[in-house]
Amino acid sequence: MRVTKKLLLGTVVATSALVMAACAPQADGGDAGGSETAGPSEVTVGIVSSESGPLAGYGEQYLCGFRAGMSYATDGTNEINGTTINVEYRDDAGDPDKAVTAVKELIGDGVNIIAGTASSGVALAVAEQAEQNKVLYISGPAAADGITGINDYTFRSGRQSSQDVATAGTFLDDIEGKTVTVFAQDTAFGQGNVAAVESILGGQGATVNSVLVAEDVTEFTPFAQQVLAGNPDLVFVAWAGATSGAMWQAMSQQGVLDAIPVVTGLGDSATFGAYGEASEKINFLNYYFPGAPDNAVNTEMISLLEEDGCTPDLFSPDGFNAALMIVHAIDEGQGDVDAMIAALEGYSFDGPKGTLTVRAGDHALLQEMYQVKLVADGGSFVPELIDTVSADAVAPAEAQ
Repeated sequence: MRVTKKLLLGTVVATSALVMAACAPQADGGDAGGSETAGPSEVTVGIVSSESGPLAGYGEQYLCGFRAGMSYATDGTNEINGTTINVEYRDDAGDPDKAVTAVKELIGDGVNIIAGTASSGVALAVAEQAEQNKVLYISGPAAADGITGINDYTFRSGRQSSQDVATAGTFLDDIEGKTVTVFAQDTAFGQGNVAAVESILGGQGATVNSVLVAEDVTEFTPFAQQVLAGNPDLVFVAWAGATSGAMWQAMSQQGVLDAIPVVTGLGDSATFGAYGEASEKINFLNYYFPGAPDNAVNTEMISLLEEDGCTPDLFSPDGFNAALMIVHAIDEGQGDVDAMIAALEGYSFDGPKGTLTVRAGDHALLQEMYQVKLVADGGSFVPELIDTVSADAVAPAEAQ
């Protein structure tokens, strides 16, 4: 039996004055809002995400999740309390300029709700447009911390980088006084991870250093030896691209994985076989895999995805959450941007990862994270949940 929207539309946190001004939930716990004033007959939502380009795989996961979330939140009707929700899709191809052009066209057509994108560069550009044009924007898998708190109009439906880093720190019983080495490529991505670890784990009392490797390096033995010689208490690896396999092989052969806890992020299912012999020795922080949460919403999302010919994966919840947030905002705010913002600020709801809360002050999405191992399963590897990390334990510092 399908779980209805009555189970997913949570109550608004009462401590937010803006939210208190919104319509109150029904006393019987039914559909959130249910305002006495009739809403618009229809609202159009613009979804701008990667259907092509380097992030197309992430975009597909998001879009599949969004369709599942809309079906779940509206009982398959694309309608909430008499308001029909139309969706217009645009491909940003991972390009900020293309995204901005698409957003401007949608806004010009009267759309005042935009969601999507896996690219942080795109999200930051769209957030600027949202503020300039006073429209609601819910960012997707884009993880840059700078998206949180960037302006009053921008929210997010996934996690952010600082939640990843904070989860890495939970692999140590106590961060204070420990040494953490960041092993990364000497790129903006790698340097950004160093800065995040210095800010978050350094802020908890750790001494943070780094071993940065030029992007064109293909022999990693000397760098693995350098990490080992530093004798850190934890190694945080931030790596991307075609050299990942060779890097992990060097880390394993030089004994780093046997001597020191090594943590990195577990990506989508396409990456599970990328670690070779190192697979079962790495500690993985994880945002989502289908077997991590155990709740009715996750079960229903997986079912809806499979009915749609999709496979549940890393960024499925981002699309699903976005749909839940949009349906709630439309129901409460009736298409008015200020009212929809008020409805989302402080909003708690049940999503695939359990209870999520939109922090009123900066719109961070507070949520649990996971500690995971990869285990051999026949000729491949599959993730296994080791521990669930509470939302409070990895909550990012509030943006000012």
